[in-house]
Amino acid sequence: MERRTAFITGASRGIGKSCAIQLAKAGYDVAISARTVHEGEAREHSSTLKKSNTTPLPGSLEATAALVEAEGREAFMVPADLLDAASLGAAAARVLDHWGAPDVIVHNGRYIGPGHMDRFIDTPIELLQKQIWGNVLAPLTLNRLFLPAMIQRGGGIIVNITSASGYADPTKPAGEGGWGMGYGISKGAFQRVAGFLAVELGDQGIICVNVQPGLIATERIAADMGEFGIPLGAPADVVGVLVSWLATEPEVKEYNGKTIEAQYFVHERGLLPGWDGPEWRDNHIDYELAGARLAALEEDLKVRNPAKS
Repeated sequence: MERRTAFITGASRGIGKSCAIQLAKAGYDVAISARTVHEGEAREHSSTLKKSNTTPLPGSLEATAALVEAEGREAFMVPADLLDAASLGAAAARVLDHWGAPDVIVHNGRYIGPGHMDRFIDTPIELLQKQIWGNVLAPLTLNRLFLPAMIQRGGGIIVNITSASGYADPTKPAGEGGWGMGYGISKGAFQRVAGFLAVELGDQGIICVNVQPGLIATERIAADMGEFGIPLGAPADVVGVLVSWLATEPEVKEYNGKTIEAQYFVHERGLLPGWDGPEWRDNHIDYELAGARLAALEEDLKVRNPAKS
């Protein structure tokens, strides 16, 4: 059987770790990338300029690699920092040299640090630049490095882990249940990538899909977000099983350039047995999900019944 490979950013914990495990279960060898290689490494992960938090978060590339290998697949660790273009180039080069073009790329990693929960007037422009670089230009840099080999090989799948904040306004200010402008505008730009790649490269076998996870319970959400009025959400495996589905189902072609609302999709398809589905809470995240779902249904109605649109 031909080797199938995947490359995942932000794979030391949370959604990225789940994607790595679920793809391994589906038969993929997985290259995993993040900054944290060993358990217990300390670095800044506070979302606000008002304080510092360098308490080590649970998770590491080593821990994720062990879980991938427990599924009988190869794990290839390629540490990188999304804000360091040279490290991204080195990571991509190592993967290409080791396996060739990946069959699947999952852009899950994003900028972590101050500005995420600070209001615009309090946020230095350089922090906005970091969020735009880490959340938009870093994945585009990786795409430029991987795409020529993927096209030459005959195609591949790119999954962009996006956010409803990229197309919905917060109902409350940052730090009070909402989020910072840098996060929203960077995710808004990232949201647009899939459509361009689908139009420009779809005829060369490249499929690019946005996956909007909704609120997901991750190690960092548990450690940092409670104080900002952000509750825990659905399990990370909601996204992991959806990414695995995209990587293995021919139906993925129908979603090229489109956005999938992960929690609704996984619940409707029954992809995660034992999970009851999206919870309705009185917070902005659920309003975003509901609004996005309604917009998707209205757009589908227009396509199916153009005379009534």
